[in-house]
Amino acid sequence: MSQLSSTTIRRRVLFSGRVQGVGFRYTTYHLAESYQVTGYVKNLQDGRVEAVLEGERAEVEKFFQAIGQEMRSNIDDATHQDSPATGEHDRFEIRYH
Repeated sequence: MSQLSSTTIRRRVLFSGRVQGVGFRYTTYHLAESYQVTGYVKNLQDGRVEAVLEGERAEVEKFFQAIGQEMRSNIDDATHQDSPATGEHDRFEIRYH
């Protein structure tokens, strides 16, 4: 993402519930292919999944909602915080540590 606009955001999301060992990261990764977002998804040691999403605000929101819809039976809670985009990511990926 080379050019950041004023409507480009970074959203850090922490998903809790039965979100590890159920294909959550892979589902999120494949959903990302349908949206113009960058960032990553990874498992945390405490059993939650962290996702960092960057892109235009509307696109990030649609992607966030799609994750919630697709994985709704596994998610007990999803807390998020928005901040200005950093532009550090050039794609969406699964991180392993």
